[in-house]
Amino acid sequence: MSVPQTPHLFGASTTAGETIDGVDLHGRRAVVTGASSGIGVETARALASAGADVTLAVRDTDAGARVVARLEAELPSTSGKLAVGRLDLADRSTVAAFVADWTGPLHILVNNAGVMAPPQLIRTPDGRELQFSVNHLGHFALAVGLHPALAAADGARIVSVASIGHLFSPVVFDDLDYRFRPYDPWTSYGQSKTANVLFAVGAAERWADDGITANALMPGNIADTSLARHMDMDMQQVADFIASGELALPPQKTVEQGAATSVLLAASPSVQGITGRYFEDCAQSEPVAERAGAVAGVAPYALDPENAARLWSVSEALVR
Repeated sequence: MSVPQTPHLFGASTTAGETIDGVDLHGRRAVVTGASSGIGVETARALASAGADVTLAVRDTDAGARVVARLEAELPSTSGKLAVGRLDLADRSTVAAFVADWTGPLHILVNNAGVMAPPQLIRTPDGRELQFSVNHLGHFALAVGLHPALAAADGARIVSVASIGHLFSPVVFDDLDYRFRPYDPWTSYGQSKTANVLFAVGAAERWADDGITANALMPGNIADTSLARHMDMDMQQVADFIASGELALPPQKTVEQGAATSVLLAASPSVQGITGRYFEDCAQSEPVAERAGAVAGVAPYALDPENAARLWSVSEALVR
C-alpha cells in the first residue's frame, strides 16, 4: 500500500539547516526535549537560527546552559532567544512543574529525548519500566499538559522522535512493564518507539480541530549520540546487536543530518497540514510487512488508529 508523499525536496543526506533554509520563525516559540546533546542540540540550533525562541527542556540544566552559551556564540544576532527548562521525563513532578511554568502559546513541541536499551530492567519511582516511561509516558504527559498552549498557537506542530526500532515490537498492552514477560531491552525499546508513533496518530485525531498537527519520525542511524548511554557498548556493538535481531541499520548520518527530519516536520511549509504520519529521510515512509531485513519503513500496527486510541486511554490513566 502506498502512502501520500510530501514534495521530495530533501533526502537522507539533507541537514537540519537545509530543511529550514528560507523559513522565518520569528514570533514563534518552541520546546525541544533532550536538547543538551545530539540531534536535540541541532534541532534547537536550526529552529533558533530561523528566529524561533527555543526552550531546551533537559534533565541537566547545567549542561543545557552550556549548550545555550555555545549556540548563542555561534548563531547570528537575528536568531531567536534560547532558554533552559528543567524536565526529567521519568519524574512526573518535573513534567507538571514545566507545564505549570509555561505561559502563552507554544507553536512547536519536539519530543526528542529518550533512552535506549538499558541491559537490565529499570523501574521509575512510580513503578513503570524506564523506556516506556521516559520515551512515551513522560512525553505524553508533557504534550497533554501543554495542549492549551499548543491550541492557542493557531497552527502548532508536534514532532515525536521515534525510531526504526519500533519494528522490534508493538505495544504489548497486557504487559507494558514486564511484570510477566522476561525483560528484553530491545522489545522494550521497540514498544516505546511504537508508542511514540501511535501518540502522533492519536494527537492528530484528537487535536485537529485545535489546528495542531502531529507527526513521528525516524531520525536515522546517528553515530554521535548519547541515546545509548545506558548500554556498555560502543556504537558498532550496538549496530551488531541490532542486526542480530534481523533489523538492519541504514547508513550512518551526522547529527546535522539526523536532525533534518525533525526540523522539517517542525517548520517546513512542505509538510503544512500533514498529520498523523511517520517520516524518515525527510519523506513519508512506506509500510513494511515484516522486520527481517528491513532498513526503512513503518509497521502497520504503529499507525493503526485503534491501537492509538487504546494507547491514549491507557496513558491517560497511567499519568493521572
